[in-house]
Amino acid sequence: MPMTTQELAAAIQKGIFKPHIYLTNVCLSYFQNMGGFVARKVFPIVPVPTSSAHYYEFDKGDLARDNMARKPEFGHVSPGIYGKRDKFYHCEVDQVITGVDQISTLDFQRTNAPAVIDPRRSKVRWVAEQMNIHLDRIWAGKYFNPQSWTHVYTGVSTGTPSADQFYCFDNANSDPVTFFNQLRNRMLLAGLRKPNKMVLGANAYIALTVNPSILERIKYQGSEANPANVTANVLAQLFGLDEIVIAESVYNAAPYGAADDMRFICDPDNALLTYTTASPSIDEPSAGYTFTWDMLGNGQYTAVQQYPGETATHTEFIEGLLCTDPEITSTDLGVFLKGAVSESFQAA
Repeated sequence: MPMTTQELAAAIQKGIFKPHIYLTNVCLSYFQNMGGFVARKVFPIVPVPTSSAHYYEFDKGDLARDNMARKPEFGHVSPGIYGKRDKFYHCEVDQVITGVDQISTLDFQRTNAPAVIDPRRSKVRWVAEQMNIHLDRIWAGKYFNPQSWTHVYTGVSTGTPSADQFYCFDNANSDPVTFFNQLRNRMLLAGLRKPNKMVLGANAYIALTVNPSILERIKYQGSEANPANVTANVLAQLFGLDEIVIAESVYNAAPYGAADDMRFICDPDNALLTYTTASPSIDEPSAGYTFTWDMLGNGQYTAVQQYPGETATHTEFIEGLLCTDPEITSTDLGVFLKGAVSESFQAA
């Protein structure tokens, strides 16, 4: 049973208990802001009943072809044909485990220690953070990767851009609004949809907020009390998009025991322009879907559980499980922008 205040005071006076005094209103916890994670924001989550299965994809060219023809007298036109193909997903389970020493936690329980330093509470939060980081790393490896997309453009800081190049966003000649209008038409021709979302690396976003062409467009929209600022929402309106997501999640690339090596999970110099549905659909295409399987049968593709270790260890374990398969379902509905800022801007 936890000690009462009177019992604790008496134990301290007798020298039985030597307290380690901790503040109850502050604790330095470097858990990340959820707003920086992107994996759950961009492509729809598709819950699936089995860990692997097939799904249909109709042929884009057949659906867009004009199959109407003049009906011949006493006859008929040839039947129109459109094809479909099978595609496959496979969700696999990832796991993280940490332990809680039951003996060392007794000090916290018996002294009514603040909940903020309760080992169980903090380690459950740590497991959740681990799953968020892992989800974003899976997402970045699949989607925020120039090798995954058909249409890739590279930023240049000198000379004149060629057909598959563009001026870096920090270049004085850069006109992102015109550039994204051109990309909108190109995606419409290639994938029959206009882009509606964009993911910006951290440096690419900063470069757009100070881009001269963009600042010129909004300079008269502010006042002394409320100056005009370039935000993600302002950029979305300028580019004709529903949403812009800033990829700001971070992970430590160093192994345990080595000096920290903090990096952005998504390359901060790149960007991804996509068309994606708000939810899974059978009548709409989408650049990607994240298939998720409830590996425990509880309807959740992420799960945190606690269970006891062997009796003599006096340990309990906290486990995190995650089961997803992110799939690119239309390479024509994504445009990847590689090196959207110059090397000099990266080093600034």
